[in-house]
Amino acid sequence: MEKLIITAAICGAEVTKDHNPAVPYTVEEIVREAKSAYDAGASVIHLHVREDDGTPTQSKDRFQVCVEAILKECPDVIVQPSTGGAVGMTDLERLQSTEIVPAPEFATLDCGTLNFGGDEIFINTDNTIFNFAKIMKERGIKPELEVFDKGMIDIAMKAHKKGLLVEPLHFDFVLGVQMTATVRDLVFMVGSIPAGSTWTVSGIGRHEFEMAAVAIIMGGHVRVGFEDNLYLEKGVLAKNNGELVEKVVKLAKLLGREIATPAEARKILSISK
Repeated sequence: MEKLIITAAICGAEVTKDHNPAVPYTVEEIVREAKSAYDAGASVIHLHVREDDGTPTQSKDRFQVCVEAILKECPDVIVQPSTGGAVGMTDLERLQSTEIVPAPEFATLDCGTLNFGGDEIFINTDNTIFNFAKIMKERGIKPELEVFDKGMIDIAMKAHKKGLLVEPLHFDFVLGVQMTATVRDLVFMVGSIPAGSTWTVSGIGRHEFEMAAVAIIMGGHVRVGFEDNLYLEKGVLAKNNGELVEKVVKLAKLLGREIATPAEARKILSISK
């Protein structure tokens, strides 16, 4: 079985210090959280950025500063900027994260419109998805296809048929938002992607470590971090992202999976630095 790639989603766009005081806003805090995850065993840092007051931003300049600062402390880590941004941002705003120099080697591509809860709707039309895929291909960026239900896999495959995605494909199954997070759901999603694809699972909230354990057994990969879950266990806030990564490393050891280094992750994902 392949070594396990651990992605750390260190801050997201929705959680705040009111939820957990360790949620990072400033460049220094983002670097601190990235390094805590990297030191614990994460080979990929999934990155949103904030203004110093916590306001989500897709500013190219802010991404440039944050990515450079992370790589100064963790030179070989894979930094994966989000092109999702936050609810309400325009496509042009969201794409700024792919404009940094050098271009990212890896970035997320959301593959459908999503009900985020209450009145929040994260809009991704087919044309938005196809355009993002086209631009990422032109810039030599490997997309992580973020899918929240089976229909989003189908939309990703439409993009593939148009020649906008290059195999092998890599998917991130985000479960516990629009689709429930059960073993049945994960097995169904894994069975719905093309042979030869790689995949990661992101279990949201209390589902994080249950889904991580199933992914480890099934041969997939795992995402954890403050964007998805703020707790180490019920009622216990994680002190940093590194604690969440450490818990996955312990699970992997118990279940017989070795942890991939960034270099090994690049090989598994078919990306090059």
